[in-house]
Amino acid sequence: MEWKTDWGLRGRMFFVMFLLAALYLAFLAVLSLYVQSFLLIVVFMSIFLFVQFFFSDKLALRSMGAREVDESEYPELHRMVGRLSQQADVPKPTVAVADTHTPNAFATGRSKNTATVAVTTGLLQTLDQDELEGVIAHELAHVKNRDVMVMTIASFLATIAMFILRWGFLFGGGGRNRQGGGAGIIVAIVASLVVWIVSFLLIRALSRYREYAADRGGAAITGKPAALASALMTIDNRMDRVPEEDLREQSEMNAFFIVPISKGVIANLFRTHPTTERRVERLQQLAGDMESA
Repeated sequence: MEWKTDWGLRGRMFFVMFLLAALYLAFLAVLSLYVQSFLLIVVFMSIFLFVQFFFSDKLALRSMGAREVDESEYPELHRMVGRLSQQADVPKPTVAVADTHTPNAFATGRSKNTATVAVTTGLLQTLDQDELEGVIAHELAHVKNRDVMVMTIASFLATIAMFILRWGFLFGGGGRNRQGGGAGIIVAIVASLVVWIVSFLLIRALSRYREYAADRGGAAITGKPAALASALMTIDNRMDRVPEEDLREQSEMNAFFIVPISKGVIANLFRTHPTTERRVERLQQLAGDMESA
C-alpha cells in the first residue's frame, strides 16, 4: 500500500490552526487592555512556549514513568521499530518502555529527528507480533505527519488561558490604572475562559481526525490494516481489566495514547480519539479496498 499525502489532514490542520491563531490574537488584544505592560505578556508567553516546545517530550515520558531502553534490554522491539521506521521513511526514533499494566503506546517529540515511541509492558504482553507492528506503525505515522509538534503548538495558548483562569490576579495589575483592578481581573478571566473552551473543542476535533490519518498511515507502513484493527479491539477490551489506580494516574495522557482511557462520564464527554468501533470500521473498509485492488 503506497503512502499518500493526506490532504484532508493537512487542510484540517491549516483550518484549525488558522482559527486558533485568530482566537489567540483576539485574546492578546483583550489582555493588552488590562495589563500594564504588553511586553510582560510577550515575555511570559515566549518563555512558556520555549519550555513547552523543547521539553514537552521529556515531561510526557516522565508523567508516564517511561524510560529509554537500549537494544540489549529489548532487542526484538528495537528491531521492529528500526524496520518499520525504514518502511515509513523516517529516522529511527528513541524507544521507551513504561512499566504499567495499561496496554498502550504513544509518540512524542517536536520533530522526526527527536521523536520517541513509547510502549507499555502491558502492550508487549497483550499483542501478537502483527498487532504490535500495527500499533508501532500507527505511532510512526504520527511522527511522519508531525502531529506531536502541531498539537503542542495548538495547545500552547489554551494552556496559558487555563493558567490565567487559575491565577487571574497575575494579569490584573494594569487594570488599576484603567478600569480598576477588579474589572481587569474579571475581564482577563472571562476572556481566558472563552479562549480555553473554544480551543478545547477545536483541538479535540483536530485530534480525532489525526487518529484516522495515523490509522491509515500505519496501515500503509505495514500493509496490514486488519492487524491494526485487531490491536485496537484487543487494547480496548483489555482496558476493562486494568486496575482503576492505573487508569487514574494516566488519564491526563489520553491525547497521546493510541487508544484513550475512556472510563467514566467525563472521559467520554469530550473525546480526543474517535470511537474504537469507528476506527475499526474504517480499517476494515481499507483492508477490503486493498484486497480488491
